[in-house]
Amino acid sequence: MGHALCVCSRGTVIIDNKRYLFIQKLGEGLLLESHLGRVVTKRERHHPPHPSPQGIPLGPSSVGNDHGPSLTPLAHSGFSYVDLVEGLHDGQFYALKRILCHEQQDREEAQREADMHRLFHHPNILRLVAYCLREQGTKHEAWLLLPFFKRGTLWDEIEQLKDKGNFLTEEQILQLLLSICRGLEAIHAKGYAHRDLKPTNILLGDEGQPVLMDLGSMSQACIHVEGSRQALTLQDWAAQRCTISYRAPELFSVQSHCVIDERTDVWSLGCVLYAMMFGEGPYDMVFQKGDSVALAVQNQLSIPQSPRHSSALRQLLTLMMTVDPQQRPHIPSLLSQLEALQPPAQSQHTTQI
Repeated sequence: MGHALCVCSRGTVIIDNKRYLFIQKLGEGLLLESHLGRVVTKRERHHPPHPSPQGIPLGPSSVGNDHGPSLTPLAHSGFSYVDLVEGLHDGQFYALKRILCHEQQDREEAQREADMHRLFHHPNILRLVAYCLREQGTKHEAWLLLPFFKRGTLWDEIEQLKDKGNFLTEEQILQLLLSICRGLEAIHAKGYAHRDLKPTNILLGDEGQPVLMDLGSMSQACIHVEGSRQALTLQDWAAQRCTISYRAPELFSVQSHCVIDERTDVWSLGCVLYAMMFGEGPYDMVFQKGDSVALAVQNQLSIPQSPRHSSALRQLLTLMMTVDPQQRPHIPSLLSQLEALQPPAQSQHTTQI
């Protein structure tokens, strides 16, 4: 279950007999370099570390109404905060995610998120360093110690390029997409679906390799809906856990007798691909204008013409954004097509952007 934890003096904690120094809260009281999202800590003002950490955009927020480029992809009814900490045993930075658990259900969901992390040992899925439950009287906090990614998220990369009037190249997009698919393939192979895939939930490693994070919304891949009550329950769950502008059409109005499967992730992946191609999600502006995303996703997506993209990439996007989930491809089929599209020297598990 949980790991041994001790809250010590002078801003340190001990987890698994290792001491971690609290640096500061991420997303709270930060100095941010323009367009870079680079965290500047109080200590760094006088003694800049090398390399300097870049902030993961996490802070208190909620999921259901989040249109994509948000501060936090939360997966709990309570709140979550992320602290930047430094391991005094190894000098490495870590992200300490603290989930405020107001009731037993919150504790169970936090434990489940930790369990989801432990299922995977994959280069494209975020690993869990340690987990513990901290008790203070009647209050509880679930602590997930996670690797810190100084480059931030895929959304950060998209935004930085867009600020300069640039976009990811098709070669970069194909490499990223291939690695993201491999992460999803591993999740689906275990019988689960991510259910909240979006650019802010994809971290980038030092060499640009994508890493899927926020496993708190993961659920059983194949769900057999039998009756209107179950359909409404699932629909309400999706409204709370699946970001609206990346949510698959079948989750907006769940039918009384149907099967929802892992291809909800394929739709979300299509939205991620669109964002990589055009600098924003296909339904971000629909949500921002206050129009109905639920209505918009029922129609086949119109893909803007651009000389930057090949017909093969556009066709791949069209397949992912198939409204009928039964006609939408599975990840293994997409992987086969993506591997065929990779430049010969670049068809590897690592991605550099």
